[in-house]
Amino acid sequence: MSTTTFIIADNQDISKAGLRYLLHQMFDGCRIVSASTKREINKALDENSNAIVVFDFALLDFNKYDELLSTVTKFPQAGWVLFANDINEELIRKLSSDSSISMILKRNSTEEIRSALKCASEGKRFLCHQITDLLLSGTSKTKPSSILTTTELDILRLIAHGKSVKEIAALRTSSMHTITTHKKNIFRKLEVNSVHEATKYALREGLVEMIEYYI
Repeated sequence: MSTTTFIIADNQDISKAGLRYLLHQMFDGCRIVSASTKREINKALDENSNAIVVFDFALLDFNKYDELLSTVTKFPQAGWVLFANDINEELIRKLSSDSSISMILKRNSTEEIRSALKCASEGKRFLCHQITDLLLSGTSKTKPSSILTTTELDILRLIAHGKSVKEIAALRTSSMHTITTHKKNIFRKLEVNSVHEATKYALREGLVEMIEYYI
């Protein structure tokens, strides 16, 4: 029986540790490879095209959703599991077009996460109940701020209040690398290039009250 290879593409230490624990429990003798960039994912898949990639898109350096889908198409024998912190409606609706991508949230129960990993190992798709409900809900909201996840909205508010990456990392008990990645994703989604432009967006959308901004 061949050994199942899992590629954990996630920059959060706690997520990686939890996944390793579950995978070793579920798949005896499985091989686990870590990847933190799209280049490392491609390299790992070049070495094992049947691997299962468990990834958090928000923490990787894919510039666009289509860039990720292009990688998925390039490796048709691989399995893919989106393992996300929050529901990013735009991302989920975009990835739902590819039936090889399972989707699970980090806040889901251990049982659901186990089910997602098991289905991926069997070549089946798994969607957690929140994502299933979202996909069945029809047309998405048109409010611009819906393109950001809950985490990204929180970080945008802190940016608008003048907090530095170091300060935000301390407040959220996260690494500076993680906050920097979130900041890059926020700027990309909002199509802004500076803290000033991001702050103007936050004020315009009512994410920060004008009186808060000047205090």
